[in-house]
Amino acid sequence: MEHNAELIEKAAELIKNSKYAIGFTGAGVSVESGIPPFRGENGLWNTTDPSLLSLSRFYRDPAKAWKDIKKIFYDFFGQAKPNAAHKALAQLEQKGIIKGVITQNIDNLHQEAGSTNVIEFHGTCSNMVCIKCGKKYRSKDVDLNNLPPTCKCGGVLKPDFVFFEEGIPEDAMNESQKMMQKTDLIIIIGTTGEVMPAAYLPHTAHRNGAKIIEINPHPSTFTNSITDIYLPMKAGEAMTAIMKNF
Repeated sequence: MEHNAELIEKAAELIKNSKYAIGFTGAGVSVESGIPPFRGENGLWNTTDPSLLSLSRFYRDPAKAWKDIKKIFYDFFGQAKPNAAHKALAQLEQKGIIKGVITQNIDNLHQEAGSTNVIEFHGTCSNMVCIKCGKKYRSKDVDLNNLPPTCKCGGVLKPDFVFFEEGIPEDAMNESQKMMQKTDLIIIIGTTGEVMPAAYLPHTAHRNGAKIIEINPHPSTFTNSITDIYLPMKAGEAMTAIMKNF
């Protein structure tokens, strides 16, 4: 723990001295909120078939797909609340230190914690989109008692997050790349670095000279390639310790 304390102090100094810091988060940042990661130990894909989020499966049988989607992403995930890591990133933004967060998560917890500049790289559970006319709805306004939910035009609604076989939203990709060109410090939290194209983003910043702080209980693909300070800790634990230096 003494070694970690020294690294936390160094990480806090890097954050304080940065001009354009950003957060880059994956499923691990929400684990302490009760949301399991998709991959790795206790990952969702260990017990659930990944084809659940296959676009072709959704189009083939939306009613059946929606039964699983509702149970996992709305009944279960919907109960989650922001944890200390989400709140710390929001506080750092309020202090003017962090300029934004790029998240691979779809759970809306960064916004609930108070972050205002959040790029949702893989979309969000909070909205739904009609696969027929493209109209968007707030998920909280949609009745999920009758599945699949439908639009006023009669089309089926789909959660507005990225399914397998589906591309990254163009705006999210463009804005993320712009941030990576500007940043001088990235705080990577809770991502294995295995999901493309999201995993390319920190490498872009690193090539441009950005420093990398990584918070992950276990080493990732970033750890021995681009990370400058690696904190082998849980997200909330590490960010709480870092915030004691502010």
